[in-house]
Amino acid sequence: MFNSCRKAISPRSERFLGYNLRDRNRRQSVSGQLVPSVPNSYMERTSRPIYALIYLLGFLAVYYLGLIVMHPEMLNLTMAQPKVQIVAFNWVRSTLEFVGFSAQATWVAAPFVVIVILLALQFTSKSPWRVKGADFLLMALECILLAVPLIVLGLLLNRGTAESNAAFSLTLSSSGNRLLADIVSGIGAGIYEELIFRLILICLFMLVFQDLFGLQQKTATVLSVLFSAVLFSLFHHYIFVNGELKEIDPFTVGKFTFRALAGIYFAILYAVRGFGVTAGTHAFYNILAAFLRELVLAAAEQ
Repeated sequence: MFNSCRKAISPRSERFLGYNLRDRNRRQSVSGQLVPSVPNSYMERTSRPIYALIYLLGFLAVYYLGLIVMHPEMLNLTMAQPKVQIVAFNWVRSTLEFVGFSAQATWVAAPFVVIVILLALQFTSKSPWRVKGADFLLMALECILLAVPLIVLGLLLNRGTAESNAAFSLTLSSSGNRLLADIVSGIGAGIYEELIFRLILICLFMLVFQDLFGLQQKTATVLSVLFSAVLFSLFHHYIFVNGELKEIDPFTVGKFTFRALAGIYFAILYAVRGFGVTAGTHAFYNILAAFLRELVLAAAEQ
């Protein structure tokens, strides 16, 4: 499936995706990096899929362990009985069930979707597999710093309360610690929402705008970023559940605008820094927003 997608990509789309099918000897990243970096620099190394894979494995482990600790009964739920799933995560599970996985097996298979995609990107990029351990600490610090502008923007547009970018089918805070639930769900959202809205959706938009409509690369990039950002924002307000459109968060201009701008921010970050840093920044933003909300609620209770 992935190889057939690569064959369908035009040379113009290749530059956005970060690889060149006509020169397999070039060690270019296919993680989505648009702006080229100095070879073997920190920026170039950490945009490689292998860095994204290793970096996000810890996030995936925390997300799954957190879910199991707070709600061990979830492993026995079917897709028709969602309880505390992040919507994007639930979409991945639904797709897996559609292709033949059992409801229980999708819990195990869902993280491997991320792993397999990143491994496929690493193989096809022909980029080095060697990593530097110190880079991962720098990636974490970079992600925290990159999350700060979104925190500030959220405070400005949402009257002093940082909004989460995580969309849920149901809340995690109904059981267990509220802060822990927000952190766990925020980590999962950072990974699976970026997987769908940046790694997959922007790729599909680029294919449509360039290969189907014949638009120039710059125009296709702008449209892909804008369309993905709008859908990303709408996704946090309305979702389809069992064939019905449901509102999961009341629509306000402030919330919609913030989330659309956040979608643009993540799309640009994805183009410049690749999937690993983008997903990490999204996750750290949700974590920081969770701590800020907890501080606000604690202050209000006093």
